[in-house]
Parts: sequence; structure tokens; C-alpha cells
Amino acid sequence: MNRFCQPLLCLCLAFLPLGASAEDKADCANDLDCKSSWLGLSKPERKQVFEYGDAYKAFMDAARTELSFVSTATILVEDQGFKRLTDRSPMQPGHKYYAVNRDRTIALIVVGREAPSKGFKVVGAHIDSPRLELKARPLYDKEGFALFQTTIHGGIKTYQWTNVPLALSGRVDKKDGTTVRIDIGMNEADPIFVVADMSPHTDRGFGDKPVKEQVKHEELDPIMGHIPDASGKEIAKQVLALLKAEYGISRADFVSAELALTPAYKSRDLGFDRGLVAAYGQDDRLGAYAALRAALALGTPERTAVVYLVDNEEVGNINNTGARSEYFSNLLARLLYAELGDDYSDLARRRALTASEMVSIDVNPGINPKNPTAFEETNAPRLGFGVNLKMYGQGFNANSEFTARIRAMLDENNIPWQTVTYKVGPRGGGTMGGEFSRLNMEVIDLGVPVLSIHTPLSISSKVDGWNLYRACAAFLD
Repeated sequence: MNRFCQPLLCLCLAFLPLGASAEDKADCANDLDCKSSWLGLSKPERKQVFEYGDAYKAFMDAARTELSFVSTATILVEDQGFKRLTDRSPMQPGHKYYAVNRDRTIALIVVGREAPSKGFKVVGAHIDSPRLELKARPLYDKEGFALFQTTIHGGIKTYQWTNVPLALSGRVDKKDGTTVRIDIGMNEADPIFVVADMSPHTDRGFGDKPVKEQVKHEELDPIMGHIPDASGKEIAKQVLALLKAEYGISRADFVSAELALTPAYKSRDLGFDRGLVAAYGQDDRLGAYAALRAALALGTPERTAVVYLVDNEEVGNINNTGARSEYFSNLLARLLYAELGDDYSDLARRRALTASEMVSIDVNPGINPKNPTAFEETNAPRLGFGVNLKMYGQGFNANSEFTARIRAMLDENNIPWQTVTYKVGPRGGGTMGGEFSRLNMEVIDLGVPVLSIHTPLSISSKVDGWNLYRACAAFLD
């Protein structure tokens, strides 16, 4: 049994009643006079929260990018009895399948008692996170160092990525059809890579610039080597020789590579009470992990459940592994054809989509003690107060009737919830939900509050992650 599965077996998947009084629950559900979710936990539930947090941290340390998320999740779901979906997979209630799209997205399917043509219950989340990526011709010499030229994936504050230990991971695809996997920096014996910042002794005047101008995107080039060749000049050539000897890759092979630089931090508990998780990439592998765990907890649901964990949300849901791709619609068509055979039609697919409901998950900023005025507090999410119903307005909200059904589902399962609305005018961030609303599905955006998202180290509450998992499981079931 692998190390990700062991914590799962320790965790009771049944939903236990919360320890809060009936009066407290009524005040929260009806008057929105809610207290921290930690206060309502019984001792068994508190134990579950911390066990869930430990399993989450172990998974996050392995799942650094969409590529490693999919490979790690595949091991986990196969261990828990999921089979790879084929064209001949029978749609028998309770059967569990997974499907992978180009190693960068994964869908989990649990067949329900109702026919798939009656519609699906879908939970979606994205598995990519902001990071640095190598350019196609990255390696060069400068001032006695070998550097890698980078570009960015998603929105970042550039200055936050200097003097951070970085790990290099991904794949290099060669002309002969072979693939070389790269994973350097997460083990203590590995080297790390760093974008070196200026010292306070040498940046006088430079530090007077606005923060966004102090480090330009083109300056996020990490040091990759320092020892020159016999001439005393060619350091990049020496690095390339090491890569050739260790991995068999050439300078041209970088053109067909996907290599990401991510913080070489392992996930850690934060605070004396260990109630918080500090980790890279919680936007939105926190939501993706909750959805994954919910799929593993399912027995035989009423409707066929689909958990869709997808790439490229941070750059606009693009490409054939993003939410805008036809892959999801094609996947549902496969499931419907397995049920209907020659009676399948495009009309049947469209009707099934219209009858489907989806929870689109993505984390969002929580109230930060450093700057609480960034939110209008009555509509701002707080860490530890439950899952968020995202109420952005401006046409982004789910319709009121679907929102009411989600409220009822959360309250019936004693799952604490709150709402999030940005201040009018300065709003930011989006989700993958709009790509599925376009298919005429019922879609609502949920999430949990996280501090310091899109930075090298973000902060979440363990109880929020656990409650998001419970919300996903309740919705799918």
C-alpha cells in the first residue's frame, strides 16, 4: 500500500454530527450569526480534521504540478479500486472508473443508480498553480553563473519569487519518442535553484522604486550552476554536459520540454495549535484534493458522479487540457454511448448536460490580519468559518434556486458555510465554472478562504479543507 493511501484508511468517512448546540446551528443557518467551525467539533471530528490534514500535506508534497498531480492521483485511485475507463466499461451502478487526458487532467466516475442520460453530478477543480516555467532555449551564461531564462504561469508578484529555494520538475520529450522525467529539489540531498535578489548594501536607490518595478518578469532567472570549464568561461556548457550525462538530454530537447520551477518547500503545520497548513499550490490543489477524496468516499450515488480535475485554469482554461476543451463533453458522450449504444444521439448528450449539476471549486483570498480592509467585512470570508458560496454579482452568480438547493444541502449535512463578495469595482480572479455554464449546466462556485494565494507559500485552515471535502461528498451523494 502506498504512503498516500494509509492516512485514508485511518479516516472515518462517515459524516458525524457537529458538537454545536441546536441554538447555535439555527443562529448560523438562519441569521448567519456564525462562529468558528473549530468550536463545533466533537473530539472524534477534531481527530478526523487533523488526520485529513496530514494526508493532504503528504499528497501536496508529491503533487507539485498538474503532471505530478495526475500521476499521484492515479496511484491513489487505483489502490482504492478505480479502473481505467475503456470503450467497453459497463455502466453498472457502483462501478468506479478514471480517465486521463494527456497526463494533465484526470476525471473520476462513480456510476449511479439512475441512468447517466438522466444527468450527472459534477465537481470540478483545477490542478495547475502559479509558477515559473523554462523558456524553449533557457540556458545561458552571465557574470560567472549559468542561468535559466523563465516565463510565468499564472499571476504572481515577482518580488515574492526571489531568494526562494526552487525545485525543477516536469518532462522532456525527445525526438525518438522517449520521455525523460525530471524531479530535482524536493529531497534534502538534491540541489536547489534560486533567483538571487539584491542585498540592502547594493540596491540603494533601486529600493525606492515601486514594488512592482523592483523585479521585472524577465529578471526571474534562477542560478543553475557556477563551476566553469577549463577555459574558465563556459559554465552553461558545463551544466549542459551534466544534463547530458545524467538525463541524456541536449540543448534542443528543451524545445519539447515542460519544466516548472516551484518552491522547494514541503507542506508544514503552521502555529502552535497546528490548525493551519502552509504549503505551495493550495490554489487550487486544496479543492482538487477535497474533490478527489470525496470520490473515494462514495458508495453508489443516486446520479452518476464525475470529479473533473483539470489543467490551465491559471492561464484562462486554454489548450486541450483546459476546461475550455471539448474533452469533458466528449467524456460524457462516452458514458452515454456506453448506456445507450446505437440509440445515442447528440440531442441525448445535450439533454444530459442540461439536467446536470456542477460545483466548481476554487479557493479565494480570506481576510488577512495584515490588511483586513481589503474586504468589506460583512461579505468577506474568514479562515476557519467554512466553505464559501461565491457571490460575485455582475452575472457570475449561480441562479437563486440552485443556490438555495446548495444551502439546503450544506445545512442538512451540518457543513458550515459563508459567502464571499469582493468590494465593488476592484474584483479579480475567475474560475472554471463559466466554461460549464456555457454547456447549460447548473453551476455554482464554491471554495474556501486561503491567505497569500499565488505566492510561494499559502495558508489554509485544516477545518475548512475537511469541510470542503464533506461538502463535495454530500453534493455527489
